[in-house]
Amino acid sequence: MEVERARIDQIVGGIYRISIWSPEAGLTFNQFLIDDEMPTLVHTGRYDDYESVVAAVGEVLDPTRIANVVLLHWEGDENGGMDRLMSHAPGSRLVGSALSIALNASGFGYHERTRGFREGESLDLGEHKLRFLETPHVHHWDSMMVVEETTNSVFPSDLYLQPGEQPAVSSENLAEEMLAAYRMYGIFAHEDPVRAVVRKIEQLRPAWIHAMHGATITGDALRYYTQALLEEQFAYRGVLFGRAIGAQPPPGR
Repeated sequence: MEVERARIDQIVGGIYRISIWSPEAGLTFNQFLIDDEMPTLVHTGRYDDYESVVAAVGEVLDPTRIANVVLLHWEGDENGGMDRLMSHAPGSRLVGSALSIALNASGFGYHERTRGFREGESLDLGEHKLRFLETPHVHHWDSMMVVEETTNSVFPSDLYLQPGEQPAVSSENLAEEMLAAYRMYGIFAHEDPVRAVVRKIEQLRPAWIHAMHGATITGDALRYYTQALLEEQFAYRGVLFGRAIGAQPPPGR
C-alpha cells in the first residue's frame, strides 16, 4: 500500500490538522496535534499511515514528547499507529472514554499508561484544556468527543464528515454529501443517539469543528450540518459500504 504524504496545517491556537488523502476511500483521514506543555495527538491514523503522521508531528515538535494519545473510539483509522507511537513516546499515555479504556485498552493488554474519562471531566495541557463528552453509539458504544475550551473547538470524530479531498478549513455546505456517505457506509445504527449529541454540540456554539474526515468546519457553517442531521434519515438501512445486507428494516424505523 502506497501512502500519501501527510499534509499539516495550523488551524487555530496551536491546533494542527494532519491529513492524509485516500483516493481509494474517497476521504481524508485526519489527526490533530495540540502543541502545548503536554503535547497531545487526537487519533494516530491507520497502521500504514504511521510514518507519515509521525513525520508531520516532527515538523512542529519532537514526537517523543507526545504526552497524550487521545482516541475518540476504538477503530483502526483512529488507533492503527497507537502501539508504535506510544513506544516512540515513552512518556505518553492512552486517553479514551472510561468504557473504551476498561474494555478495549485492557483487552489489548494496555493495563498501564492509560486514563479513561467520563462526561464533564477535563484534562489540562498547559494553555489548552480538554473537556470530555460521552457520546455512546455515535458511532460506537465507547465513543466520546472532546471540547478544547481555549479555542472553543470540538473534536467530533466521525460526526460531520465530508467525503472528498477537502481543504484544511471550510465553510461550505456539504451536509447532503455527508448524509449520502452515512447512508452508504451504514455506520450509525439509529438516528436518535446522533441527534441527541448534535443538539448538545449545537448548544455549545463551537467556533471550530475538527472533523476526522474532511475539513475543519467553521462555526458559522455548523447550522447546515445540524439541520440535515436533525431533519433527514441517515441511519443503517441494510447497506454497509454500498453492499446490501439481508432484509431491509421496515419503513419508518
